[in-house]
Amino acid sequence: MNKTFAALLALAMVAGLATTTPASAQRALGAAIAGGIIGGAIVGGAVAASQAPPPPVYVAPGPYPCRWVRERFWDGYEWRFRRVQYCD
Repeated sequence: MNKTFAALLALAMVAGLATTTPASAQRALGAAIAGGIIGGAIVGGAVAASQAPPPPVYVAPGPYPCRWVRERFWDGYEWRFRRVQYCD
């Protein structure tokens, strides 16, 4: 409901600014500033009313931290590399 109201209010303000005549274009700056302040208040209120994100979840590390290591080995013909997992 609030989003719909804010959207309709913004649409009405844009429609009101779009209907100004060239003779009254000097006054459009004041209307634009007022529209920006009102629009900012609407968006700020919507952001302030939104729910806070959930708190971060703590995940305990495993009992043995493991890591992947690149290991060089001789296969009988040449030196090669392989990935090996080491757990401390």
